[in-house]
Amino acid sequence: MNRKESFSFALGGFAAGVLISLQFPAFAERDVGLPVEELRTFAEVFNAVKQGYVEPIEDRKMIANAISGMLSNLDPHSSYLDAESFNELQVGTQGEFGGLGIEVGMEDGLVQVVSPIEDTPAYRAGIKAGDLIFKLDDTPIKGLSLNDAVKKMRGKPQTKIRLSILRKGENKPIELTLTREIIKVQSVKSKLAEPGYGWVRVTQFQENTVASLAKHLNDLYRQGELKGLVLDLRNDPGGLLNGAVGVSSAFLPAGSKVVSTDGRIPDAKQEYRAVPEDYLRGTQVDPLRALPEGVKNVHMVVLVNSGSASASEIVAGALQDHQRAVIMGTQTFGKGSVQTIVPLPDNAAIKLTTARYYTPNGRSIQAKGIEPDIEVEESSNGGRGMRLREADLEGHLINDREDTATDAANDKPAKTPDNKGKEETAEDLPQRLEYASASDYQFQQALNLLKGLQILGGGGGKK
Repeated sequence: MNRKESFSFALGGFAAGVLISLQFPAFAERDVGLPVEELRTFAEVFNAVKQGYVEPIEDRKMIANAISGMLSNLDPHSSYLDAESFNELQVGTQGEFGGLGIEVGMEDGLVQVVSPIEDTPAYRAGIKAGDLIFKLDDTPIKGLSLNDAVKKMRGKPQTKIRLSILRKGENKPIELTLTREIIKVQSVKSKLAEPGYGWVRVTQFQENTVASLAKHLNDLYRQGELKGLVLDLRNDPGGLLNGAVGVSSAFLPAGSKVVSTDGRIPDAKQEYRAVPEDYLRGTQVDPLRALPEGVKNVHMVVLVNSGSASASEIVAGALQDHQRAVIMGTQTFGKGSVQTIVPLPDNAAIKLTTARYYTPNGRSIQAKGIEPDIEVEESSNGGRGMRLREADLEGHLINDREDTATDAANDKPAKTPDNKGKEETAEDLPQRLEYASASDYQFQQALNLLKGLQILGGGGGKK
């Protein structure tokens, strides 16, 4: 059985909807031995709860809760998925799911927003990366698992939910009422910013991302040869590993090393290169086979920020290590781990961290992130925006290739909601940035750099 048949990996956090989906059946074939004495203790606790708890609890629920607790205490990205969550996760990799449209994690028992997804209820309502959700309708988040909190945020389209939020810089909690929708995420967007200068944005890495990228690049080149290209990965929370390999492969020479993974089991030790068999699924035709020749050497800038995580960091790291592009923006999120979906009976599954990943030069970005070649803040006055990163998450994995990983945490918002906040609408909140517009300071600086490189006549990579 070859690598593509036996398993596939996913990268990214837990979304309020679905972000990743894969299989890894090999664990069931390995007998690692069971701790008999500890299991006796578990059985005694199980029996005590079953007989003495104030209300009766189904055996299935108790076992599911035990599994959920075992996984959630490993790291911020391992979790138990019941049948409903697993199904929505699988659907989400196709780019369509129900929910609010936010990538979330857990921090000190509260739901923490990693990144809002563009063109969704959460994005339009002004929810920001770094926000802490402490109440859903009248239900406090404290005491809920991440799975339970995400379930409450999901629901039928056109139904409403009230989110109570703590935000850095705000003295009082913010209350927002959002209407759930079917979330359809457009994985790739593009436009010709100026004659000869293109912009391509990857919002998430899904099943169709590589094919969509190829289409957008071909469409741009039909409007004329490009002198410069901006690849925008800001606030891209990640997604499928093969999507990251494919996007990198579009711009790198064939056969270039993109990323490697390393874990405790043999199947987790892999190396991925810019070759079709490492980014295609099954018998899929290679969408990159007919790209314009100029794509491989056009001057490039990759825009990143602290919302760029996981699969987007793989792309930025690969292009940086190969000196194929200038990385511009602010330090990325720092999620350098790989999650595997392990199917269970009754259509449930677990999402388990099984490996760390490394850039072509062997760098681990876990709890550290990709440092840009040119640091450019989000506005001309030096505004830094939010600085939530992997290193801020409780229980995060350490960086195994540095003595101390960079802890990018700044002052954190207060965790205790003491005051009742007024309910706000989207109109009350600041307007969100329009990417690749005249008001997009980082993009304009990327465009200026590309024009400078064109005048100097340098190569397409970092100089």
